[in-house]
Amino acid sequence: MKILVFVKQVPDTTDVKLDPKTGNLNREGVQSIMNPLDCNAVEAALRLKEKHGGTVVAISMGPPQADDVLKKALAMGCDESVLLSDRAFGGADTLATGYVLSKAAEKIGDYDLLLFGRHASDGETAQTGPIVAAFLGIPQITLAESLEIEDGWAVAKRSTEDGTETVHAKLPALVTVCGEINEPRYATPINIMRALKKPRQVLDCAGLGADPAKCGSPGSPSVTKHLFEPKHEHVDTVMFTGDADEAAKQFVDMLEAQHLI
Repeated sequence: MKILVFVKQVPDTTDVKLDPKTGNLNREGVQSIMNPLDCNAVEAALRLKEKHGGTVVAISMGPPQADDVLKKALAMGCDESVLLSDRAFGGADTLATGYVLSKAAEKIGDYDLLLFGRHASDGETAQTGPIVAAFLGIPQITLAESLEIEDGWAVAKRSTEDGTETVHAKLPALVTVCGEINEPRYATPINIMRALKKPRQVLDCAGLGADPAKCGSPGSPSVTKHLFEPKHEHVDTVMFTGDADEAAKQFVDMLEAQHLI
């Protein structure tokens, strides 16, 4: 079984500034990490490999420094990595990103399962995985909280407003996972050393056979009409002491004092 797991490099902070001209995050001077939910996707891939055998290929799109998250994926246990890096990919929205990632899947070929984190912490659109599935024309399961492979089918459970449902998708398929699916492993020193010898590949637009008009800014129909940073306001916290009745009285007295009741 060949599993492709897609990982993204994201800022390691919520205090990120926005570029008013491009509408993109200004990542300068901000430390980057692997998107947390992508760590869960890597762990899910590795557990399936340990159970069924096969190969796990980690893939990321970004500038050369995005290779750092691929090194982590290799150290966790992935077998190979592919970095998709080209200035032509810059400024991509989820549609253009999904197109490039789908071309990578086609280039690698012979895949059985594609895994994504539910969403990236820097955008939280949860669109990229489903877009890749649409480009490839394969079934998809989103929001998976558990995942098994049974007789050529991906079987996942996910929570709904009414309870829990079990979803089946015929392989090859794409699955996006939630944080509840597992606890990602830490890279051991021996695996960090082994990662240095694992196959690593870099592909650009031409290497993927991708259409430049569908990549990066030219392939991104999304338009940002207005951009702003939320105001950070300091709010005083009032603590009520005593038992429940005393605390309730203090709360009511405060609301009366502020003419809210």
